[in-house]
Amino acid sequence: MSDPHTIDPELIQKLVHDALVWSSLHGLVVGDRNVERSGLVPGVGMVHAPIALLPNSFPEVQWNQACELAPIFNKLVDRVSLDGKFLQDTLSRTKKVDAFTSRLLDIHSRMLQIGKKEDIRLGLHRSDYMLDEKTNLLLQIELNTISCSFSGLGCLVSDLHRSLLSYYKKQLGLDSQKVPINASASKFAEVLAKAWTEYSNPSAVVMVVVQPGERNMYDQHWLTATLKERHNVTSIRKTLAEIDAQGKILADGTLQVDGETVAVIYFRAGYAPTDYPSESEWKARLLMEESSAIKCPSISYHLTGTKKVQQELAKPNVLESFLENKDDIAKVRECFAGLWSLDDLDAVKSAIQKPEAYVMKPQREGGGNNIYGDDVKETLLRLQKEGSEEEAAYILMQRIFPAVFPTVLVRDGICYKEHAVSELGIFSAYLRNKETVISNEQCGYLMRTKVSSSNEGGVAAGFAVLDSLYLI
Repeated sequence: MSDPHTIDPELIQKLVHDALVWSSLHGLVVGDRNVERSGLVPGVGMVHAPIALLPNSFPEVQWNQACELAPIFNKLVDRVSLDGKFLQDTLSRTKKVDAFTSRLLDIHSRMLQIGKKEDIRLGLHRSDYMLDEKTNLLLQIELNTISCSFSGLGCLVSDLHRSLLSYYKKQLGLDSQKVPINASASKFAEVLAKAWTEYSNPSAVVMVVVQPGERNMYDQHWLTATLKERHNVTSIRKTLAEIDAQGKILADGTLQVDGETVAVIYFRAGYAPTDYPSESEWKARLLMEESSAIKCPSISYHLTGTKKVQQELAKPNVLESFLENKDDIAKVRECFAGLWSLDDLDAVKSAIQKPEAYVMKPQREGGGNNIYGDDVKETLLRLQKEGSEEEAAYILMQRIFPAVFPTVLVRDGICYKEHAVSELGIFSAYLRNKETVISNEQCGYLMRTKVSSSNEGGVAAGFAVLDSLYLI
């Protein structure tokens, strides 16, 4: 694709206008932070989602590679989640210094003690990658196993870009067919419906666990609306505090919340310490885990997505414990960036000398938590000086440097010409009932683009915009 900064300003204004109209008509919207009730009352205080005006060029070879990896990572998550000892051992040092991970591990321990079996296992995942410019390698940033956002809005951006490229074909000279169809919302809804069917209770509901005042509610509503319209499955939305107040487990293990029997619990909250301001939220999490409802994710799937587990899996000969296919192992290993624990003294020494080549990551989801640049050096030196166990809360990761490209970003109705980098997320779904794998597939994608000077990449956190792919 040519440089969008060279597009005639008049044409840019037309594109922006049409993009904003399209977004408003098609529900490519989020709650407006400037309107107090925007996260509480649907339809009040809506603004278009932050977007890139045109799609981002991406090599088809690496796109295909990322799609091929999705079912392998699904299988890996499921296998790792079954090894309770591996999860507990891997996170044992982290447990001592990270109160949040410690509480999650306590719930996991409790499930191991009571011999809790999850016959029906459901995972809706997103594996995030960057294309390293120097090596041209597709490298994994992280694997998300809880609350994978933007399956709803992500597919709308692809539709928007296809529409703009088609309408302005003559002026832009771009082929709308090179933007891959993105069916993430309908695919996720389909697998949630299949899980609901496996539960075998036609009167039960899917419960979406949400944060109070959720401004990204429309992304979630796309999924539940599709679930109702295409599969006739009803859903309810509850915060952790509401689940504690209204929830109970019947003698046979059935979870009821506010009188409704829950077949599937879909977490869009519960991944950050801020989601648990009191004991009430932790009680709700334990209650759900102890029930017979299908969890997406279960506590073991949640822990499998931690950074520490990611780093452990990158060690020599560890993947072989969970995957038997040599080709699959090679494909996974090829996309692993450098990952080290802070007890690797050579890696720490290197990171102090060249902090710009590393990222320090805690066991957190949701954006805004990582440590970059000189802060890496300062944090490592402080930890060395203190000699504390706090180092177990972090991992070191090779910093990936994707190509910087010119783009036009649109936020709050205003367009900005920027230089940016992108991150590709591949959605995937896994559903298994006992030994029968019902679904293991790639389910669409999420492209996020951020200003190249920004380290963090979360859209909801305000760092990035939603984008799509133009395959080259």
